[in-house]
Amino acid sequence: MNPANPLNTVYFMQLPKDFVFSGTDFIIDANIPLPVQKKDDEEKPEARNLSQEQILSGILTVLAYDKNNENSEYYRTLISKVRPGIKKELAEAAILKTKNEDWDFAEEIWLSLHGLEPEDKAIILNMALFYDQKADYLRSHALYEDADAYDDAAFNYYRDAMDSEPEMPDAFFNAAFFNLKKHNYADAKGNFESYLALTSDAKDEELGENGQYKRERAQEMIDKISNRNLENEHFHLAYSLISSGQEEKGLEEIKKFLQDNPTVWNAWFMLGWGLRRLNRFEDAVQAFEKARECEGGDENADTLNELAICLMETGRLDQAQECLIEALGIDPDSTKIISNLGCLFLKRGNKEEAKKYFETVLELDPEDKIAKAQLEAL
Repeated sequence: MNPANPLNTVYFMQLPKDFVFSGTDFIIDANIPLPVQKKDDEEKPEARNLSQEQILSGILTVLAYDKNNENSEYYRTLISKVRPGIKKELAEAAILKTKNEDWDFAEEIWLSLHGLEPEDKAIILNMALFYDQKADYLRSHALYEDADAYDDAAFNYYRDAMDSEPEMPDAFFNAAFFNLKKHNYADAKGNFESYLALTSDAKDEELGENGQYKRERAQEMIDKISNRNLENEHFHLAYSLISSGQEEKGLEEIKKFLQDNPTVWNAWFMLGWGLRRLNRFEDAVQAFEKARECEGGDENADTLNELAICLMETGRLDQAQECLIEALGIDPDSTKIISNLGCLFLKRGNKEEAKKYFETVLELDPEDKIAKAQLEAL
């Protein structure tokens, strides 16, 4: 997902037998070349000028990006002996960078950590969660192909995490929400059921407050999927068709679902989504309003945001603004909702107010391309 090859910044060097890592008695194997991270604009360094950090950084780069390196096990042993707390350091750094949305740096650290402990299922689950979050971030910025690539990576890591022995309940719980996001409701339900089965013998005090919440949440989602018949083939096929650009076929499928399930807000939302993609804005407005009338439909910021877009396209700016303000009350940090408010004020001819909203977007996300483009145009 990162087009540059990080291995191009690494040299392999054979160090003399008397090379010593400070603070340790580790004896290097002089026959095995060690990866060395070059400094910026640096020619190949001489062994006597190497810093210990350059070697450790080079090893982490190789472990991250060259999974089949024949000396990987030796490199793992070396770095673990020289820096015993490296695993904890990397995990803390990766979590912090992810929290700060420093995605590229966070990915490098997670890959290094995985390379250091490739069989650690907890790290694998964290990798899945990272790629899942990165995909959501990219999709919120309309980078759909990149988001799909990260979703594919997340799926593979979730699958690996669920295949652990002993089994990890949290892997199934988090994979369930990933499948909900992908509208794979049958798989999500199965994941939630597995989570409940794996935690069924645990007492409340063993689970703790968070574990009790997860168990209640899992049962709640199973009930919703069952009660709304979201495992239905027509529903799943409709999403697949619409998301792949076959809107007309997808609309046929979701209409078949609605014939037997007229009170499911998710289905009316999908109908509106497909219609909006076909620029049938008036019909989409009716579908989204129908979604809001159904149980649960008026609690979703996305429904209000999509409705607002269609209302703007049909000239009902006051109604669109009301929807966006209400959506922002549900999800106050949503850059797409704030950006749409900026677009709405542009339609009103109020450039100063629009500018404030786009600037707010960039405060939350300095890399938002839509906001940047709008401000440049203004």
